[in-house]
Amino acid sequence: MNYLIKTIIFSFIFTVASAQYAIGNYSKIFQDSSRSNRDILTEIYYPVPLQGENISSLDGPFPVILFGHGFLINWDTYQNLWDEFVSRGYIMVFPRTESGLNTDHQQFGWDLQFLVTKIQEEGDSNTSPIYNLVHNNTALMGHSMGGGASFLAADSLCINNNIQLKTIIGLAVAESSSNGVSSITSALNVTIPALIISGSQDGVTPPDVHQLPIYNNLSSNYKTIISILGGGHCYFGNPNFFCDFGESASSNGISISRVEQQQVTFDFLNSWLDFTLKDDCEQHTVFQDSLVNSISIAYNQFHLQNPVASITDDEGVLIATAIGIGYQWYLNDSVITNANNISYVPTLSGEYTVEVFFPNGCPTLSGPFSFNYQLMNDMELLPTSYLMHQNYPNPFNPATTIRYELPYDEFVNISIYDVKGIIVKCLINENQKVGNRSIIWDATNNLGQKVSAGLYVYTIQVGGFRQSRKMVLVK
Repeated sequence: MNYLIKTIIFSFIFTVASAQYAIGNYSKIFQDSSRSNRDILTEIYYPVPLQGENISSLDGPFPVILFGHGFLINWDTYQNLWDEFVSRGYIMVFPRTESGLNTDHQQFGWDLQFLVTKIQEEGDSNTSPIYNLVHNNTALMGHSMGGGASFLAADSLCINNNIQLKTIIGLAVAESSSNGVSSITSALNVTIPALIISGSQDGVTPPDVHQLPIYNNLSSNYKTIISILGGGHCYFGNPNFFCDFGESASSNGISISRVEQQQVTFDFLNSWLDFTLKDDCEQHTVFQDSLVNSISIAYNQFHLQNPVASITDDEGVLIATAIGIGYQWYLNDSVITNANNISYVPTLSGEYTVEVFFPNGCPTLSGPFSFNYQLMNDMELLPTSYLMHQNYPNPFNPATTIRYELPYDEFVNISIYDVKGIIVKCLINENQKVGNRSIIWDATNNLGQKVSAGLYVYTIQVGGFRQSRKMVLVK
């Protein structure tokens, strides 16, 4: 049994086994006040309990997939997609605008961009069928013209650091170049993980002219382009007169069926969506394995791996060398409660590891670091003078450690100031005992708010002793 047939059989069995939900649907017209109250008729498909189950069986909230349709292709041509993804725990949203002969790709892109935040509001409305069901994580996906419009939408979303958009997916994505815009140019500003899937025999939007230039221009640290061997342009959706007519006139050498192309597509999309939208790092491994082992595709990929931290010991302070957005320290493979900074001061002997989290992709785990607490205590000498060390790391993000030495029991004040000399955060203002000590600053002010990047000054005041040093917060 060849790989393709096995893939189809496995995918069918897996789809049936993983269909956790039935599918609900409603239509709504959203209005964009910034564009003269433009009406955006939208179809929303969402998970509902299977027959015999109650609402508590819904394991939401559910990530969102915003989908842009192709030129002269109705949204309902893509029922194969919502049947697949909604049953697996996703909400799919289809704007029905720009469906005629005279299409405005930029307006379609703006529709998709507008709905990214509008669907979140819909999930917050207690009159909505998807009330409390909408997860923050969102994907932009589109086919042909809608794929190109998705890149137009992602352009400004990425520039404005939208935190909802986690990935963009193009199926036979077309260069959208009406009214002076260009999906190929917009790709330069797209920094989120990206996946493009094309058919090798696509004559409607030939990959060399459409998908490859978009892929090459992407600024993503993780981008993949997959060519389904023998695949066409229209087979990503169900039969459609206009698309199929155009394909028959332009594409040659299509050697697989519509069902086969869709099953190969789902083989990659299911694992990619679970990885990027549900933070399932096991599915990242599945996706990469499918790339390597599938004989039904050719692919290209750029993947800048997240760094693996090593651990250094700075006079009893363990420090992770990789910069991330979060940390978790472990002792002998057990979680250390509240140990969530770039550095940690151990109080027990054992094997320490640190897990580092990043804005995109999976966390990484350091190798073990053996620490002997008793040996460290035996080596520790009481300070003979006041001293405040340079913070580490510097520059830093999101946190840094300040070490200081007290030769006597004293009242200590350590404060952070901005470049104007205005106090930002009082770290310590209390009596402390003699010894080598440290404090972590998490780049927040006295109100607990994150401060902006820039130069800061930290100062220690102990009796008549005062010392200041500079540090830099980067974003």
